[in-house]
Amino acid sequence: MVDLWSLRVLVEVGRLGSFSAAAEELSMTQPAVSRQIATLERRAGVRLFERLPRGVRATDAGRAALEQAGEVLRGVRLFETRMRAFATAEAGRVRVSAFPSAVTTYLPERFRAFTARHPGVELSLTVRSGEHDPCEAVLEGTADLALLTSWDMADTPGVTLTPLHEDELLVALPAAHPLASAGGRVRLRELAGEPWIDGTHPDCLGPLAPLAAALGGPPRISHVCDDWNGRQGLVAAGVGVMLYPSIAGYGAARSDIRLLRPVPALPRRTVLAATLPPTDRPPAVSTFLTTLRSA
Repeated sequence: MVDLWSLRVLVEVGRLGSFSAAAEELSMTQPAVSRQIATLERRAGVRLFERLPRGVRATDAGRAALEQAGEVLRGVRLFETRMRAFATAEAGRVRVSAFPSAVTTYLPERFRAFTARHPGVELSLTVRSGEHDPCEAVLEGTADLALLTSWDMADTPGVTLTPLHEDELLVALPAAHPLASAGGRVRLRELAGEPWIDGTHPDCLGPLAPLAAALGGPPRISHVCDDWNGRQGLVAAGVGVMLYPSIAGYGAARSDIRLLRPVPALPRRTVLAATLPPTDRPPAVSTFLTTLRSA
């Protein structure tokens, strides 16, 4: 019978393309890794890797084995994630994955409220970049709860989506901009010639069709900045304008920028929490989700 550790060794060798690199990653010796692979090859009756002058390369059989081993290991991680549901809500941990604008005020305030009521539960936060799938993180067990927006909504089997917040999209202008004092509102058509600052999804211009229609054409994107504070700094410096989601908090805006409601209003988006279904998630996660929903 093939054990899980052998599958882990197989996957690391395939990922790194080297017995030595896999040994270092797994805190093993290179001969021990070589023996593990040789044992797997004897049991499978096929060669899994071609030995090269520098490293190794998976054979066709090896690539099939790597794909299957990856599925097995993901299944084990999901099993372990679900078994944590037997822990209590008072002595567990909740790993949260979120996008940058959600961690300015929204999540910190809710972390504070939750910790005051449940001091025995450990909260941890990962701020993710736009290319990572929040639902996959929950399924694979690397996050217990992930925030996403309705721009990302999809029917992902095994994941429950819970609506939390209706996010209004505002426009951020430099404080010295001629339109910054337009009674708290700004006509998007008047910003048609402005340079726009874009960022990492979902802290970006999002689906462009409504914005382009209101501007009278596609926005002229002059800067792309992934850092939330950096984008505000660019606006304050007068080099562009940006969309500002309300989840970032009105009080979190720099004092040298102004937030205005666009005319016409841009479609609101829903902020949701992705978790495992109630029967599969730890009680601490359900309790934290209740805190988010009640805020």
